[in-house]
Amino acid sequence: MDVNTINQTPDNLDGNEGKDLAPWYAIRLFSNSQTKVGDYFKENGLEFFIPMQYRDYMDENGKHRRKLRPVVSNLIFVKKSLRQQAMAELITHCQYKMSVITRDRSTRDYYEIPAKQMFEFQAMCNPEIEMRKYLNAEEARLKVGTPVLVSHGPLKGLTGRLVRQNHKYFLLKEVPGLGVMLKVSRWCCQPIES
Repeated sequence: MDVNTINQTPDNLDGNEGKDLAPWYAIRLFSNSQTKVGDYFKENGLEFFIPMQYRDYMDENGKHRRKLRPVVSNLIFVKKSLRQQAMAELITHCQYKMSVITRDRSTRDYYEIPAKQMFEFQAMCNPEIEMRKYLNAEEARLKVGTPVLVSHGPLKGLTGRLVRQNHKYFLLKEVPGLGVMLKVSRWCCQPIES
């Protein structure tokens, strides 16, 4: 498996060449088999994304090692390249139990993450970036911040909420089930008018 994604390009749903505007689904797993579920989606021609980060550990010889590991063990993102009915059938035929996150408890409509939001989220999840923090969905929801656009610097063009933690400023991006914060200078951010 590649560091972040399997780079397959399924047919674009809306017919726009050059820009893939297909939304993404967040899927909650009920096992610790992210890699096997990712392989299952790959075999069925779907593009997926697993947020990864480096973790330090000690090997059996007492040496410090680094290994790329999933941020959370029960969450995977899949690009929508099938209709909801076909996606539901694909999920029920998988040997691993999982469910797609829905809009709310009363409806069966899958929550669709817009392509731009998912692109920015993937960029912020780059495991090479050091000043990054992950939050669960509840922690991310509790953070108060101003919607901003990064106007210059290495994060130029990204949007999110400007939040403060431990006297430092971070750009917060949320998707269902997970939030990621990147350290940013508040002087590089411009408020987005509602």
